[in-house]
Amino acid sequence: MDAKQVAHVCERIISFFPRIHHETDPFRVLISTIISQRNRDEVTERVSAKLFGLYPTAKHLAAQEPEALYPALQESGLYRQKSKWIVEIAKRVDEAGGVVPNDLEALCRYPGVGRKTANIVLSVSFGIPALAVDTHVHRISNRIGFVHTKTPEQTEVALTSLLPASLWGDLNGSMVEMGRNVCKPLKPVCSACPVFDDCEWSEKHR
Repeated sequence: MDAKQVAHVCERIISFFPRIHHETDPFRVLISTIISQRNRDEVTERVSAKLFGLYPTAKHLAAQEPEALYPALQESGLYRQKSKWIVEIAKRVDEAGGVVPNDLEALCRYPGVGRKTANIVLSVSFGIPALAVDTHVHRISNRIGFVHTKTPEQTEVALTSLLPASLWGDLNGSMVEMGRNVCKPLKPVCSACPVFDDCEWSEKHR
């Protein structure tokens, strides 16, 4: 599949699985993305709303001990670890005057933040072209035949070389929706796939 075909298929995926980001504040997007790790969207939204209802800013969170966050985060997976990360990040952001960096390397120096989380913040909050690649994006991209890679990091490099930057920001959210509801890790619902005819996966089925 050449770059033009890949872009065309990605455009269809984005249009079929639209994602709207209601929150754009860099600190809140960063913290919500950390909360989202190993969580469903509805859990992330519920837990984030509870946390920010109690501690609305980095300054509020920086003043807490990690244990104080447990009741708000308990529904989230790995909530004890996430509590430590969130308090530490809040302290660093508060020390920087409440400013979250708009730089990939600087974001990745925060605890619990990898390339995927950093790229989501860059894209959603700062409008900087960035492609967040998680397990869904990695799996779907290899199944359809966009790339032939072994790791999400390799997929990020390959996709950014194939796709125009204008598609990077929307692709993660759309593929996450697609991966959770259609192109699942096990028992994918190929009959509901909007790009079935383009997919090169040898195990696809109606």
